[in-house]
Amino acid sequence: MKSYIFGYARVSTEQQNLDRQLDALNKYGVDIIFNEKMTGTKRNRPELTKMLDRITEGDTVVVESLSRLGRSTKDLIELVELFNQKNVHLVSLKEQIDTSTPTGKFLFTLMSAISQFERDVIAERTREGLRSARARGRTGGRPKMNQNSIKKAIKLYNTQQYSIKEIEELTRVKKSTLYRYIKDSEN
Repeated sequence: MKSYIFGYARVSTEQQNLDRQLDALNKYGVDIIFNEKMTGTKRNRPELTKMLDRITEGDTVVVESLSRLGRSTKDLIELVELFNQKNVHLVSLKEQIDTSTPTGKFLFTLMSAISQFERDVIAERTREGLRSARARGRTGGRPKMNQNSIKKAIKLYNTQQYSIKEIEELTRVKKSTLYRYIKDSEN
């Protein structure tokens, strides 16, 4: 049975470009590339799922960087464990990791831990910055919605004479906000 080299590329937004990753994967010589434009924090990544369903023993998965593959250290480790169970190798070009070697397996574990540490430090700094801003009276986030506009939107919704789009235009209350308030009022 023929072994395949699969490539996986991902960018977080539609505005970002996959070209650099695709060039690196093609240069490596991958047979099939799965790519998507969506944040890595989402659990459901359809192209990654397709690739995971397709890989079999002896195949190799190549990524430009580990950050393109996993959402967290735990996620990366789970993926590598899945690859190990299926006897599939992982190659990360940026980190120069190849899990077909003992050194590659060790480096992967080490790099994953460092990556997670870095994300945790950034998250902690963000929390500290938010606490500091709150202490100075700044709350951040979206401004509170005008309660009269919300009441009007709910009344219009309850008449069943207006579309959601019309209600949004008349009240400037977004669909998600309207549905959240309707759900809250039902509970």
